[in-house]
Amino acid sequence: MASGLVTLFRTTAVRLSALYLLLFAACAAFLVFYVTSMAEGLLEQQTRAVVATEVAEIRQVYASSGMNGLLTTLERRARQPGANLYIIASPTGELLAGNVLALQPGVLDGEGWTRSPFGYQRFEDEGSSERHIARAEVFILPNGLRVLVGRDLGEPENLRSLVRQALVVALGIMGIGALAIWYLIGRNALKRMDRMSDASQRIMDGDLTQRLPVGGSGDEFDRLSVSLNAMLERIEKLNEGLRQVSDNIAHDLKTPLTRLRNKAEAALARSAKTAESREALSEIIAESDQLIRTFNALLMISQVEAGSVVAEMGPVDLTGVVADCVELYEPAAEEAGLAVSSDIAAGVTVTGNRELIGQALGNLLDNAIKYAEGVPDARINVSLVGGRDNAVVSVSDNGPGVPAESRDEVLKRFVRLDRSRSKPGTGLGLSLVDAVMEVHHGRLELGPTVVGSEERGLTASMRFPIAVAGKA
Repeated sequence: MASGLVTLFRTTAVRLSALYLLLFAACAAFLVFYVTSMAEGLLEQQTRAVVATEVAEIRQVYASSGMNGLLTTLERRARQPGANLYIIASPTGELLAGNVLALQPGVLDGEGWTRSPFGYQRFEDEGSSERHIARAEVFILPNGLRVLVGRDLGEPENLRSLVRQALVVALGIMGIGALAIWYLIGRNALKRMDRMSDASQRIMDGDLTQRLPVGGSGDEFDRLSVSLNAMLERIEKLNEGLRQVSDNIAHDLKTPLTRLRNKAEAALARSAKTAESREALSEIIAESDQLIRTFNALLMISQVEAGSVVAEMGPVDLTGVVADCVELYEPAAEEAGLAVSSDIAAGVTVTGNRELIGQALGNLLDNAIKYAEGVPDARINVSLVGGRDNAVVSVSDNGPGVPAESRDEVLKRFVRLDRSRSKPGTGLGLSLVDAVMEVHHGRLELGPTVVGSEERGLTASMRFPIAVAGKA
């Protein structure tokens, strides 16, 4: 689950969605604070307007009816349901009349609109600790009495809280919806990328007929897939044409060469009398065999790189293949004066093509015999190691080896370090091994053979990864 989320967060679509979500959250939070502050400002204005209107009316009553009219008016208004706050206090702040039992100290000290909300207690709250909050305006009569007209903030505060809660709930619902949409968009984008990756992997495995999926939505993924599919189709046509030309050339040249060899062999058997004629015909046969082997190797590499053998993959007893190859090449090695040793792990199985693996291992053994021949105390060692992560087949010799700077070069076709071409061969053996290992999702590694503390010779290792190798 954790790895899936990590992969999800690496996609561009999810990152863009996350950025949009953060921007949305910031805008929504700003909206909550803005609407709340606007509501508070509006309620403040309404409170001031109501109180100012009552103060003006009370002043007018006092001016026209005196103290008695003022007391009568305040008493009548104080009895009305949902009445505002009305207080008449002495110059020292002692409450003389009104509908308030107790008042926060200091409220009556100044004149005008109170600077901040203040606490008060109603008559019905006598004996309890409940307190209320209000805003008020204080004015002083000519006789020194102080009059307070205020408005309880309970209802405005409730409205303010209701607005805030509503906005928070709306923000939460929108946030959850945005997260769900973001996750679904990311999942959809990731699935489409997985399908494209799977198709790409099959194409890299050699199946050039595969195409990237097109969903039909016409979005950027579809446009990219259409463009890449057109490119793949063009590449397939060019590759097929090149491969067909190469195969035709190889076949066209291989056939007359085979006929030439057969005719030379027939002439050698029928009519060659002199030693010179026999030697010349034998050389023609040998050269023809060498050319035929070259074309066979080219055709094999072409088939491997084209992926025509991928469908023939299956479980292969690697232990048996290595043992058979050692047994097959051991007489040739001994004839060349080489000692052969082997260390083959039992029960190692890989997923692959038995014929190709045998051909690749045979090429490595043939190279080892060819280049170690004539070396003092020449020897070849073949090993097979099966582990949890991979299976490794190694062929080591103590011949001249390959310099470190040339190990990548010798994997190319027709490249031979023997510039004089004194050794038999085509320069295609390691190219074929490298192509076979690529088909098996493995790799060919070249390195020196370590004998004690000395590095000499060459060790060629075919490493099969755990994806296609395992212990039986």
